[in-house]
Parts: sequence; C-alpha cells; structure tokens
Amino acid sequence: MNNKTSLLCPGQGSQYVGMFKDIYDTYSEISKLVKNADEIVGYPLSQICFEGPIEKLKETRYTQPALFIHSAAIYEIIKDKIKFDAVAGHSVGEYAALYIAGVLSFEDALNLVSLRGQLMFTLGEDTPGTMFAVINLPDDKIREVCNNLTDESKGLYVVPANFNSPGQVVISGSAEHLRTNINAFKEAGARMIKELQVSGAFHSPLMLPAQNKLEQAINSITFNDANVPVYTNVTAETTTNAEDIRKSLIKQLTSPVLWTQSIENMYKNGITKFIEIGAGNVLQGLVKRIITDTNTEIISIDKLESISV
Repeated sequence: MNNKTSLLCPGQGSQYVGMFKDIYDTYSEISKLVKNADEIVGYPLSQICFEGPIEKLKETRYTQPALFIHSAAIYEIIKDKIKFDAVAGHSVGEYAALYIAGVLSFEDALNLVSLRGQLMFTLGEDTPGTMFAVINLPDDKIREVCNNLTDESKGLYVVPANFNSPGQVVISGSAEHLRTNINAFKEAGARMIKELQVSGAFHSPLMLPAQNKLEQAINSITFNDANVPVYTNVTAETTTNAEDIRKSLIKQLTSPVLWTQSIENMYKNGITKFIEIGAGNVLQGLVKRIITDTNTEIISIDKLESISV
C-alpha cells in the first residue's frame, strides 16, 4: 500500500483563549500574517484569540475567522517540511483546507470566513436554532427520526448536520421544536443526547438566508483548481476542479458535513497518515474512532511544541 498523508482543519468547538499566541510570539512571519488578518477583518481579532474572554471568542462571528487563522498559521510553518496528498476541513475548516490546497487566496478565504461567521451569528439571533449530539444511534435511525419530526409546511426542521464518527451524529433544527421533541431520539435507542453551545441550526435548511448571501460573495471571487485532492463536506468525494469546489462550498451551509464518510474514503484511497492542523485535537479523536487500523498515524499540530513533523 502506498502510504499517503492528508491534512485536516478543525471546525467550530475547537477554539480556546490563547490560541496561536505561542507561534505568534515565536515566528515573525506568523506575527505578520496575524496582523494582516486583523487588517482584513477590520478589528483586533488576534486580541480576542489571545485574551478572550471565552464568551466572546465563542461567538460564531469571531470563532470562525479565529479557527481559519490558526490553521493557516500552522500551515505556513510546516508547509516546506511536509508532503501531503489530500486535504479536508470540518465545516468552517474547509475554508482553511481550500487555502492550503491553493484554491483560495489567504485574503479571499478569510473574507469569506468572516462573512460566513457574521451571517450565521446574525441569522441565529433572528431564527432561533440549536444542535444536539446524538450518541450510539445508527445513521439510518437518525434520518428516520429527523424525517418524522420535520414539518416543512410549518417551517419546522430537524436534520442530521454532522456525521462526525460512527455512533456520533449531530442533529440541527428549530430550537423550541427540537428541544420539545428531543426525547424521540432517546426513545429510538440513543444512549445519550446533549445540546451543543451554538448560536444557530448550522447545516440545516434554516441557514438558507445566510447561504444565499454567502453565495453572492463566493461567486464574486476567484477559485483555482486545487493542487491536491480536496474531500468536500457535501459529497465526501475528492475533486480538484475549481467550479466543483465552488458549488460544493455554496451548498455547505445547508448540507450535512459528511466527515465519517470523508475519512473512510481517504483510508480506502491509501491515506494512512492524518495530520490535524489548527486549534485543539477534536479531529484527531474522530479519526481514531473512524479508522481502527493500528497502522495508521494520527497526530495534531496545534501549539508550538507539537510542530515537529
């Protein structure tokens, strides 16, 4: 088997106060990159990342660009030391993956992420939505319960949002409706259900108003063909085609993140080394649950001491 490597970029939930501060202090090129990012977004985002408070950093409008910068900064440090064969990013992490693959420029990617975070934050305030993690319920059973709870004529939605790993699926939907009916998943056999601290029903039809505005921005910028295959959230399949990637990115806000399927496809295609780059190690944990082959190597590069690839 030809051993291949993929780079993975994390999504919302991986942020923490002090993120990328150590590499900012150590590498002059990163301090330059971060100062440039502050100028692009038009406010001192780095200060929120370094000092918090965590309540502010958790706001989607700040979380998303913060995560993008962290992954991009790690990549800048390791790019000449590592050969990789594919990329993927979880939800907002897909934008960092597209930057790494040469599809988007740093400025265009950050502008899109900043807009995406702001649109999702605002929509979450206007259209209350929430998300729950559902543990140990088969995917088909989750789809069945979601279908039973959805009433499009009343604008009430419950949908699978993130297929994170076998036995761990996040559902998304109308806040009051989903909270009222959440026990339907327990009754179907779920071992545990837990509400997530998010500001809206991400990856559901309730995100359509935000998607429509984001689509205009996505269509206004240049997409390049990818330098390496990109496993997209929407299809879990690879593409290097600029227009395919553009279409997929537009659909991403209202479509489920097919993370389990993406990692499984990577493994089938000969990828045995998975490197998570950016904040935290959430994806490292998910990959370990998806791929049980002990011959695979799964690492995360987050802080200064972990940069030794």
